[in-house]
Amino acid sequence: MNKETIRPTKKQKELLVFIDAFIKEHGYSPSYREIMKALDYNSVATVSLHVSSLEKRGHIQKRGRSARSIEVVNNDLTDISPIKSNEIKPKEEKWLIEKVDYFFVELEGSSLVKQTKLDELYVLIGALKVLGLEGASQAFIPRLTELKKKVKK
Repeated sequence: MNKETIRPTKKQKELLVFIDAFIKEHGYSPSYREIMKALDYNSVATVSLHVSSLEKRGHIQKRGRSARSIEVVNNDLTDISPIKSNEIKPKEEKWLIEKVDYFFVELEGSSLVKQTKLDELYVLIGALKVLGLEGASQAFIPRLTELKKKVKK
């Protein structure tokens, strides 16, 4: 393999494991439709996207354009470590929420709010969502709506 292998995403690893198991059981690779049904994807295009990505990353190879031609390059899938989820400790979560709350209190105390400050709040609330703190981000939405009314244009 002349390409440098990049660690697969969680979905891609799931696909790799499925393809490898299918080949071991049947002696040939699965079709895109079989992959779609087994992994509960919505379309064959999604399968194609993941297969192409895995091929670019060097985890699989295809023999030309022939059907059922997917081969797993690295058969030892235990070496592929999954990507860790965004886990934050309760102490860090509390700190972040307090920072966002402090930012809100500061802005709610002023008579006019600049658009840039409101944009910063949107980013902070988006960060809460990305970190998996959906409840916290939803709790700040009503306050954000009230602040929008005070925006200095």
